[in-house]
Amino acid sequence: MTALLPHTSPAAPYARDGHSVDLSRVHALTRSQLVEVEAQLRNLPDLQPEALREAVIHIVAAGGKRLRPAITVLVAGLFSRADDRRVIDLASAVEMLHTATLVHDDLIDGSLMRRGAQTLNAVWTPAATVLTGDYLFAYAANLAARTQNTHVMSIFADTLSVIVAGELQQQFTDFALRATREDYYRRIYSKTASMFVLATTACGVLCEANAAQLEALRAYGHDLGLAFQIMDDVLDFTGDVREVGKPVGSDLRRGLITLPVICYIETHGKDGLECALQGRCAPEAYDAIITRIRHSDAIQRAIEEAQQLGQRARAALTGFPPSPYRDALMDLVDYTLARTH
Repeated sequence: MTALLPHTSPAAPYARDGHSVDLSRVHALTRSQLVEVEAQLRNLPDLQPEALREAVIHIVAAGGKRLRPAITVLVAGLFSRADDRRVIDLASAVEMLHTATLVHDDLIDGSLMRRGAQTLNAVWTPAATVLTGDYLFAYAANLAARTQNTHVMSIFADTLSVIVAGELQQQFTDFALRATREDYYRRIYSKTASMFVLATTACGVLCEANAAQLEALRAYGHDLGLAFQIMDDVLDFTGDVREVGKPVGSDLRRGLITLPVICYIETHGKDGLECALQGRCAPEAYDAIITRIRHSDAIQRAIEEAQQLGQRARAALTGFPPSPYRDALMDLVDYTLARTH
């Protein structure tokens, strides 16, 4: 089974810069449900040929932290519904949707490696990769449909539309606009935060949350998702290559302008960055620019922005009664802000 987040225990908390985050509560409250989620993710009915099936199962097995299904289960726990079979189906649908987007993203970006392993498009044709991603989208929709809740299906469909529309807009946005905060936050909402919002609000609907509770869950998912992506973008500059699984500054090398770059421009201007903003630097120029950003105040400013979003995410939960599930959702905010990969 793929572990939820880095393995932690009270004796071995997750830590960054001396700040430790104990995720044992998250593991304890979600472990049994995530075993069932994992089984659904690996089921993949009708996917052939067998070699492709095995390749996709490998991608699913190496698919990351299972953060989104964990959030789904924890939200259900706020309403004493963590063991509801439909919650398992929804959690599986959210994670399968995430996996499908990664398959397409890797093809669009021309990525040959993800988390230290070969991507699907590194070994299969573009057509096979696209169709496999489509299959995973369809399977995710099937899992969501098992909840037998039309409102949940509507939220799922809206989220998929947001993800695809965001990717299309990025393809046709010129480099000048990509260096703006407005474009950055629009992009990371569609890419990342929208799926966190799906996990929280769709689960709230399943659990018959009232309007105020649904808005609080939306706010939590929105702000946590944005903070998570900002920290991911920070780690693109500061993370250990062995842990992050990609070269330092890989986003900028692909012409992707993230918050650390924007913060750097706000303080230091665009001088010397013009080729990067146009996506056409020589490799050694990228190395120099990435080093400048990495050792500037832009990194800390981006982290502080993520911390502000984290505080807002925590505040969104205060209207729910105290419980281990609420505390675990708070723990995930701390984890997001302390992560090293």
